[in-house]
Amino acid sequence: QVQLAESGGGLVQAGGSLRLSCAASGSIFAINAVDWYRQAPGKQRELVARIIDGGSTNYADSVKGRFTISRDNAKNAVYLQMTSLKPEDTGVYYCNLASAYGSWWGQGTQVTVSS
Repeated sequence: QVQLAESGGGLVQAGGSLRLSCAASGSIFAINAVDWYRQAPGKQRELVARIIDGGSTNYADSVKGRFTISRDNAKNAVYLQMTSLKPEDTGVYYCNLASAYGSWWGQGTQVTVSS
């Protein structure tokens, strides 16, 4: 079993920055990728950023150049640095860990960007 805990969300003005953290614990091995998703009210959950086991990263077009995903293997943590935030970035942000043995979600952290 894997447990994921997101933190770092909050209320920020447009143009501001936030850094989200996803701390993993439990049986963490054979990881394929760790993703950040977000879900805005009334919308489907969407993939925002991905970091693959080898270190490669992918981003949704809407956040390219503004968000950066990174990881600290020693701390079993993945981060999402968000800059130049826009009101449309508002939503609940979730991390997901996919391994050869399953896929796990955190409980989410709320990000609200005011205009």
